[in-house]
Amino acid sequence: MAREKFQTLTEPMFYILLSLREERCGTDVMAWVAERTRGRVSIGPGTLYNLLDSFQQSDMIRETHVSGRKRSYLITSRGREILEAEYRRLLVLTEDYQACVEERRQLP
Repeated sequence: MAREKFQTLTEPMFYILLSLREERCGTDVMAWVAERTRGRVSIGPGTLYNLLDSFQQSDMIRETHVSGRKRSYLITSRGREILEAEYRRLLVLTEDYQACVEERRQLP
């Protein structure tokens, strides 16, 4: 069975959507992600603009402003739902990890 598109998000996808809770242009998104992750996640322009296009086609973000080549975006309610679902999925993963570690500690 094929997975639904955006059922899970990569780190760049997650951080792009998270950054677009405030209106930002592409270069601001790249800077925000790099700063927020202290350089751990780096998003190049090719990746960024491909993802922005996919997100826009999937109604996860909307274009808010165009000035020449500069375009700004903002997350939509659908994008917020997908971001929240990914957050909850990651919490389940960490809870499972913690439970397994605790079980191992309790073994003789």
